[in-house]
Amino acid sequence: MARIAVIGAGMGALAAAARLAVAGHRVAVYERTETYGGAVRRLERDGFRFDTGPGLLTLPAVWRDLFVKTGREPLEDCVELVQVDPSSRHLFADGTAAALPNASRAGVVAALDEALGAGAGARWGDFLVRAREAWDRARRPLLEEPLWPNWEVLAGREPYPAVPHKRLLRTRRAGTLAEVGAWELRDPRLAALLESHALGYGLDPETAPAGAAVLPYMEHAFGTWYVRGGMRELARAVYERCLARKVDFHFGAEVTGVLEKDGRAAGLELADGTVAEADLVVGTGPWRLAGLTHGRALYDEADVEPRPEFLAGGRVVVCLALRGGREPGAAHRTVVHTPDRRGELDAFGTAEPPARPTVRVDRPDDPALRPDEEHESVVLTATVPAGVTCDWTVPGAADAFADRMTEAAERAVPELRGRTLWREVRTPVHTAAETGAEGGAVPPPALAAAEGTFLYPANSTRVPGLFTVGGWSHPGGGLAHAGMSGALVAGLIVEGPDFRGSQ
Repeated sequence: MARIAVIGAGMGALAAAARLAVAGHRVAVYERTETYGGAVRRLERDGFRFDTGPGLLTLPAVWRDLFVKTGREPLEDCVELVQVDPSSRHLFADGTAAALPNASRAGVVAALDEALGAGAGARWGDFLVRAREAWDRARRPLLEEPLWPNWEVLAGREPYPAVPHKRLLRTRRAGTLAEVGAWELRDPRLAALLESHALGYGLDPETAPAGAAVLPYMEHAFGTWYVRGGMRELARAVYERCLARKVDFHFGAEVTGVLEKDGRAAGLELADGTVAEADLVVGTGPWRLAGLTHGRALYDEADVEPRPEFLAGGRVVVCLALRGGREPGAAHRTVVHTPDRRGELDAFGTAEPPARPTVRVDRPDDPALRPDEEHESVVLTATVPAGVTCDWTVPGAADAFADRMTEAAERAVPELRGRTLWREVRTPVHTAAETGAEGGAVPPPALAAAEGTFLYPANSTRVPGLFTVGGWSHPGGGLAHAGMSGALVAGLIVEGPDFRGSQ
């Protein structure tokens, strides 16, 4: 039985802690804030509740597996999972709208044909077939196995089987997600539908590899799910599972250094001057962890280069308390696409956020989130592209962007501004405070190809006894990927360096 110190109480760290504890180890978690869950937070005010992090869940099997492996109570005994239908409604720039059934290829094809014209559904359906092939090729080495030294296989191989495209007398294959949309879908609305999955993670469709097609495929194949009471309930359930497995939590405990003894990780130094001895250390975020190892390199030159956090974007979230009840049949999630695609994409790498962003509107039909049936809680989310250096603390900066988001969202929620009792705006500044991510960046999932640009550092480091977990480590960001990361770290510790992932 080893003493294991875990830095941070994000979802990946919690997943690792629960698995390690049930394997018989003594696990202690040190979290600098006063609560658990990382970016999976909740805002409560005047009887309203809002999810300020992820609003929906894909691949719930990841968390089901955690609960099966760590106790008798399955996930569904601890939270109520609801499959959202439609999975999303899309309002396109030309005024057309499409509601996509959850996890039904035939239903999606029919819905797109009806909304966008005959043939649109078939093109999207054919794309999903190719996206499935990309998923089948990349799933195991990219998501279910540790990142091995031969990671270059993932860096150079494009898993998406692009359709040959003749252009200027030459035959080419799509190398980016934007090229897939333009060359294979051949409809700006279908292209917007495709690109919205990248934009939701802060990825630029013009640089994201074609293999990013796995992002819409995951939503299509495994469905989109909501946790009754808000997504924070999932974090609560995982935290309580950790407590049941005797994980020890220390909140308000800022880690300032990783101790080493005889060349191995041997514990933690805390801001209050105390020392927590351990046999193994699990940290969140290779870049933050590197600052705690007193200059000791975490990776060899041949390993995946730790990607700077500024390559990922952040998010602005607007929480709206509305008078008036939610109308019957309203979609849980509506994506309002920008009327200025070029302007939104050009914002990547610039100082200012897009003037007219794509906005996600979440309207859960959940009595737990509102004071009564005469009110409604709504959450608006927009991506802040990577490289934006806007100072959100300047008076009026956040409100001005929130005004533009609200104006766009009124296409999805009639009379939205007139119904608003109050609002709270959360920017990357809040994300940075809650997660420690530089600039409030939110990590996207790992992606194959593109010379490894979208891969993350391995969960094992060159420092014996020191591991990394969470969104900034393999296999990247997102709720499902956080759970996968925790499972990989636990496997490497429990089964050793020859661990090859769950079978």
